[in-house]
Amino acid sequence: MYYDLKYMSVPLPEDIIKLKNYGDFTGAEKLIEHLLAKEIPQALRKRLEIEQEIIRIVGINEYPFDFEEANKMMKEAFSNYQEQELADLKETGKVDWLFIDGKVHFQRRFLMNLIKTQADYEARLLVKEDSEVDRLRKQELTQNIQLMKENGGRTVKIHLKASIQVKKDYERPGEKVRVYLPLPKSCKQASEIEILNTTPEATFIAPEEEAQRTVFFETTLEEDQVFSVEYSYINHVDYVELEPEKAIMEQPDFELSEQLPHIRFTPYLEQLLEEILAGETNPIKKARKIYDFITTKVNYSFMREYFTIDNISEYAAVNLKGDCGVQAILFITLCRMAKIPAKWQSGLYVSQYYTGCHDWAQFYVAPYGWIFADLSFGGGAKRAGDEERWNYYFGNLDIFRMPANSEIQTDFNPSKQFLRADPIDNQRGEFEYENQGLPYAYLDVKQELIKMEELVNK
Repeated sequence: MYYDLKYMSVPLPEDIIKLKNYGDFTGAEKLIEHLLAKEIPQALRKRLEIEQEIIRIVGINEYPFDFEEANKMMKEAFSNYQEQELADLKETGKVDWLFIDGKVHFQRRFLMNLIKTQADYEARLLVKEDSEVDRLRKQELTQNIQLMKENGGRTVKIHLKASIQVKKDYERPGEKVRVYLPLPKSCKQASEIEILNTTPEATFIAPEEEAQRTVFFETTLEEDQVFSVEYSYINHVDYVELEPEKAIMEQPDFELSEQLPHIRFTPYLEQLLEEILAGETNPIKKARKIYDFITTKVNYSFMREYFTIDNISEYAAVNLKGDCGVQAILFITLCRMAKIPAKWQSGLYVSQYYTGCHDWAQFYVAPYGWIFADLSFGGGAKRAGDEERWNYYFGNLDIFRMPANSEIQTDFNPSKQFLRADPIDNQRGEFEYENQGLPYAYLDVKQELIKMEELVNK
């Protein structure tokens, strides 16, 4: 079933909010069922149906650790740990938490997030993480900038393998399953896409122009079965040196509208944008001011599932935190409000040192056309003191990408029968039985770079 997420902008009844804020998810579900049994406005009905799914996701998977469990994890991870520290981190907003049945529970990745975003905790790790890989990744990105500037662009051929498998505890051999994996889509930088192999044989491969492109399997599940796809594509990125004085003041009027619930022009964002722009009228300078605000004021943070957030752009602007996708959605929203066309792009970051999910944005400025902005990479560079890399990701992108999605909140081809594990985007894939869709906590997802070959720049 495809859920139209625009209905998340419909307010919830206050009694449901009270129960939800206290963490009484059972009580909230009962109240929702009671309301759905009555004659109520259709928009409110759709909002309550979505809320049922949100409650199930949050209550079961997203906040598993109570204070005692979280304290034990902290004590095992950090030197000289004092139990009061976790309470202090909670009170200063440095760890994500909520109430479940009136008791504080912490988000499933709170410890990883603390290590990534708080340098003092990273320094206190009892078991040090391998910093060499991170160093090599940054070196690779610096080299990419040098090559892009020297040659005016880069072209590579990328060969990837992606797979998805249900975890053993949730495996039901002999039952019919429907499985999706993301594929590269035809877009500004990706071309000559080839599907090299699927295991088992694919039931359907969506067209290259699909907004969220997938390979689809429909079969009877076997024990320990892995669903996989191998593909290759050409990735070409030009280097762009933006010059504000060349910008055409009369910009096009496409990709400027709201897309509820997450690209929403709220009163707070209007006030924030006025403060950011401070009267600026040049479109490149306006986009740069928005980029600078996000990359210097919105701290990188791991997120709970996007589906559980009512309005992602405002969440980022109010809480001043968010991961790559949250920052990209805020950038897109503020650009559109400033009459700068902007849109989504996402898929994978692909390199010999790391392959995994990533989101970024595109914005349009005549006469340059569509250009890129990677907010989280830019923000990371700024925090590391790398001004060149910070400036680079305003207008440019590296070649280590697999673009699979050009829109948020759009349906698959063919449609899923149940709510997606991620109804906003698709980077990991989806898996469903005949009677339920599975959350990512029940799945093992992998992406593997087979080969990346540098080609003569086209």
